[in-house]
Amino acid sequence: MGSGAGSMLEDLEVRLLVEGVYRHHGYDFRDYALASLKRRLRDRMRAEQVATVSALQEKVLHDPDCLERFLLGLSVNVSSMFRDPQFHLAFRTIVVPLLRTYPSVRVWHAGCSMGEEVYSMAILLQEEGLYDRSRIYATDMNGTVLKRAEDGAYPLAPVPLFAANHAEAGGTRPFSSYYSNVDGRAVVEPSLKKNLVFAQHNLAVDGPFNHFHVILYRNVMIYFNRELQSRVHSLLLESLVLFGFLGLGSKESLKYTPHEARYEELDRQQKLYRRAR
Repeated sequence: MGSGAGSMLEDLEVRLLVEGVYRHHGYDFRDYALASLKRRLRDRMRAEQVATVSALQEKVLHDPDCLERFLLGLSVNVSSMFRDPQFHLAFRTIVVPLLRTYPSVRVWHAGCSMGEEVYSMAILLQEEGLYDRSRIYATDMNGTVLKRAEDGAYPLAPVPLFAANHAEAGGTRPFSSYYSNVDGRAVVEPSLKKNLVFAQHNLAVDGPFNHFHVILYRNVMIYFNRELQSRVHSLLLESLVLFGFLGLGSKESLKYTPHEARYEELDRQQKLYRRAR
């Protein structure tokens, strides 16, 4: 839409759509950054072949299949195994030696999407001899992508990238040992699933559910407005044990948040922090 009255009408339609999705289905996009949200909604409008946000709202609220496509379109589901390998190398170098002193390790991977980064952490902990005493809780608000994560089956095409990322992240075993080719899909080895727990959790509306030694919430916060970012930071802090570790995405930071002083910066470039008080 253009500027002026047309843009104001579109903004109103967007607010009505996300409010309707929240009230009717419980998925909360109300505090997503408006510019990013509108881009994704326009993509959905083209895909659903509708001309207005209001027409999209009618389909989303009344057609369960359209709702599923809508959730997949608005959720942040772009990832890969050992995404940002330098982050995983820093985690291996800085955090793992400290985790070795713990009798058990609870990890929360919030906003786990399709699960690639969850299995990456399982591989890393297995290689470092920590997986048997670890439990990884992988959560996402989208039940569809959560089911795909739990299945642990991925296209074969990106496997060479996964392997290269794994090597750059300090991998100590051949990446090929972590998956099998089943009907043209890369299926993760069952041993990587034994200490994983997948569950739905919406950071916009749900509260803490455990206390964790490690929380990974990477490359999702950038899509939220400041109010929702503040809520999520408070939830993460409340869920992290004293001296626990927090990993954020490359474009995310604790700077200028209300809780910045509660953390010690372990690696500025890789956005690794430790709760100090």
